[in-house]
Amino acid sequence: MKKSVLLTFLMVFALSAILAGCGGNNGNSKAGNTGNTGNSGTTNAAGENSGDTGGEGTTEKLSGKVTFLTNRTDMIGKEYDEYVKRFNEKYPDIKIEFEASQTDYNQQIKVRMASGELPDLMFIPDIPNSDLPKYFAPLDDLQFSSELTFKDFKSFDGKLYGITTGNSTSGIVYNKKAFADAGITEVPKTWDEFLAACEKLKQNGVIPLSSNFKDKWPLGSWVYDMPRIIENSQDFPNERINMDAPFSMDNGYGKAMMLLRTLSENGYLEKDINSTNWEQSKKDIASGKMAMYFLGNWVINQVIGVGAESDNIGFFPLPYDNSGSNRAPFNPDFFYAVNKDSKNLEATKAFLTWMIEESGYEDFAGFISPLKGRESKLSQLAEFQATGVEMQEGVADDPKVIEISNKAQIDLPAIAQEFVLAKDPQSVFDKWNKAWNKAKKELGY
Repeated sequence: MKKSVLLTFLMVFALSAILAGCGGNNGNSKAGNTGNTGNSGTTNAAGENSGDTGGEGTTEKLSGKVTFLTNRTDMIGKEYDEYVKRFNEKYPDIKIEFEASQTDYNQQIKVRMASGELPDLMFIPDIPNSDLPKYFAPLDDLQFSSELTFKDFKSFDGKLYGITTGNSTSGIVYNKKAFADAGITEVPKTWDEFLAACEKLKQNGVIPLSSNFKDKWPLGSWVYDMPRIIENSQDFPNERINMDAPFSMDNGYGKAMMLLRTLSENGYLEKDINSTNWEQSKKDIASGKMAMYFLGNWVINQVIGVGAESDNIGFFPLPYDNSGSNRAPFNPDFFYAVNKDSKNLEATKAFLTWMIEESGYEDFAGFISPLKGRESKLSQLAEFQATGVEMQEGVADDPKVIEISNKAQIDLPAIAQEFVLAKDPQSVFDKWNKAWNKAKKELGY
């Protein structure tokens, strides 16, 4: 994303502050189909548009069934039903079906890629961009009211294959009453202050931070975002291409994972980090039984949705050292993609366009809009920005880094789990540095 997008992002936060009052991919986060797909953008003998995917004043004649494999299982039978109702007011002949991903989404999509049983609409897994045309349809023909953000992330050979579902930053989502009851009157601005706040919370009978350690994916902010923030280099993860041993105690990876290990060693995470429960943790944050998450702004509305008062949930940048540095990431989340072999290609594109333009999903999910210039309705983002935080944009992953990581079976959240639990964390890095170096040499890099 270019500098102008960041300026727009900052202006959105500023305006949000005035008005004061929504599972990944972090950048450096089946069923048979039937029905006529229509012919997008063509004109019939009567001069009517017979398959426009999003323009106003057109005659919509698309039909068919669209299957969407989603990780938002909590929305099935709820918000998604309302989306379909509204969508069908515009496209009455398109049937939308949702498939719930009950396992690791990334792995599930890869298995279905191998079997050739992809849904019509899905999220892109961590594959090289050069593989995108093998599975997904180009989306350059879709029209939106304003420019998309992070267009270069899932593009190849000049064509767009993925559209971000929304954008986010990572920080500390916290229960304000839990802080007040523990005698914490100001949000921490240094790592030592953060540890002191954790100790006060612990002494007050509150679990300071919910890590959802066992589930692995909630550790993403620690291993995808913090290393480059600590290094103050948005391209730090891609710099691994020049390293034989990328995991070091004194670089971003070691320092970021040591933050998490320190919290665990001090008893500031769940009492049993190997038996965490994601859905329950949201309720515990809402009630104040747990005080904090280190996650993206997308989780804020989920906490509010299980009972928290919006005014009681705050958001501030994680103070990762004692220097007073104040940086945070700005990243896209999952990317929508359309199955290139879909039997209802244009109907699927119509639903995707509607999701971006009209659904309001970004506000429900707590995201920053995928469209430039749209205002966020999340007041906590204004609080976050008011700290003067410097937003560091993510950059697309280097295909060579992805290739090496896949061959070496590098799974950063899993490495963080090993690191935190190991008697000798250096031995964990030694093992994965060896795997990285071996894969790098075998691939000729």
